[in-house]
Amino acid sequence: MMDAAAALTWLDGRPEITSLRAAVCDLNGVLRGKRVPVAQARTVLEGRMRMPFSIVFLDIWGEDVADNPVVWEEGDVDGCCVPTGRGLLPMDWLSPPSALIPLWLVEEDGAPYPGDPRQALAAVVERYAQKGLTPVVATELEFYLVDTGSGEPTPPRSPVTNRLLDGDGALCIDDLDHFEAFFTDVYAACDAYGIPVDSAISENGGGQFEINLHHVADPLRAADDALYFKRFVKGIARRHGLAASFMAKPFLDRAGSGFHVHFSLNNRDGRNIFDNGGPEGSAAMRHAVAGLLDHMRSSALVFAPHLNSYRRLQPNAHAPTEVCWGYDTRHAAIRIPGGAPDARRIEHRVAGADANPYLVLAAILGAALAGIEAGVEPPAPMQAVQDEGAAPALPEDWKAAITAFEQSNRMGTIFAPILRRSFVGMKKQEFQVFARQISPFEHETYLETV
Repeated sequence: MMDAAAALTWLDGRPEITSLRAAVCDLNGVLRGKRVPVAQARTVLEGRMRMPFSIVFLDIWGEDVADNPVVWEEGDVDGCCVPTGRGLLPMDWLSPPSALIPLWLVEEDGAPYPGDPRQALAAVVERYAQKGLTPVVATELEFYLVDTGSGEPTPPRSPVTNRLLDGDGALCIDDLDHFEAFFTDVYAACDAYGIPVDSAISENGGGQFEINLHHVADPLRAADDALYFKRFVKGIARRHGLAASFMAKPFLDRAGSGFHVHFSLNNRDGRNIFDNGGPEGSAAMRHAVAGLLDHMRSSALVFAPHLNSYRRLQPNAHAPTEVCWGYDTRHAAIRIPGGAPDARRIEHRVAGADANPYLVLAAILGAALAGIEAGVEPPAPMQAVQDEGAAPALPEDWKAAITAFEQSNRMGTIFAPILRRSFVGMKKQEFQVFARQISPFEHETYLETV
């Protein structure tokens, strides 16, 4: 954690930085805020900046949601923006360099603002703390490097051979080597900011990669790291003449990009309560799995929040489509990896890389806690391969997921009413905007045919 004095000292050592970005994370996982002269850094770092509460409820295009009560009923009042304590995020890919001050929203009296997605996760973590439990979390994020020079995104060309990377390259070392300069810059940036990066792999689509982050015993830090990692990757890709996309499915004929979450729970003694000494895991682990399964359909909108998200959640697309769990099988939505018993953990495989990390971790940890508190048992685990339709299906499209989230009482135990109402209103508004568009393919199919 970095206080205001330490942050100002850090800035003194970076005289080339003349402006800062002060931002909060909205419900879509987009950073929104202000460009601030470095001379005003103390104002921001001491929590004296104000921005409207509605900033976290804007739709994907940055528009107010039509029926948002914060805007239209409460007068769009300002909230207090307080630094999260993570210090300053260097943005050395900009010219001149800048730095991000991560903020979150609080009420006038200092109380957490429940519509802020980071505050939503903090509330769930506090419930664990009251039980003497600490979630230990790791994330895996997949993304594509793409060439946008032609207007339409295409797989990138190798900086070494100029060859178009348009084939499947799962675990291909050569594909990683081609982009060694890019990965070196990403790892250096993460190291400088304390983001615990682990291995990088080439994934299943041309130009698709995955970088894993180490487990940390702090879900807020894990979500921060995922959000800032995405920021690093996008910024550094631009410096290398490319774009980085965390869309769930940027190419229909290639694998989608997921956001897999691994977690275990430590008690006050630091012991993993999912460990029972064997491969099957403890009763607490099974109860957590049951809670995750019970909440999965209701929270699908959190894991797949956009129209494009549902192009990834299709059969035979390397992504789960059913509410099921299993041991060491990647066909399951909830996977229990093998390995040493003291590392027993749950892997949640539903979310796409386009999802908001704070909401994803809040939904996962909140559902697991509900299962533990209820002491319920999950259904039998699936086998390595399961017939399609053997388990309940996830919502088949965006509209169904919006309805499931809106109508679920389960979500009320995890997210505050203002966040739920705003999230649903936002997604309905985005859905309507897309529904009003006519694609070129529609014109091609119907214009002179019917």
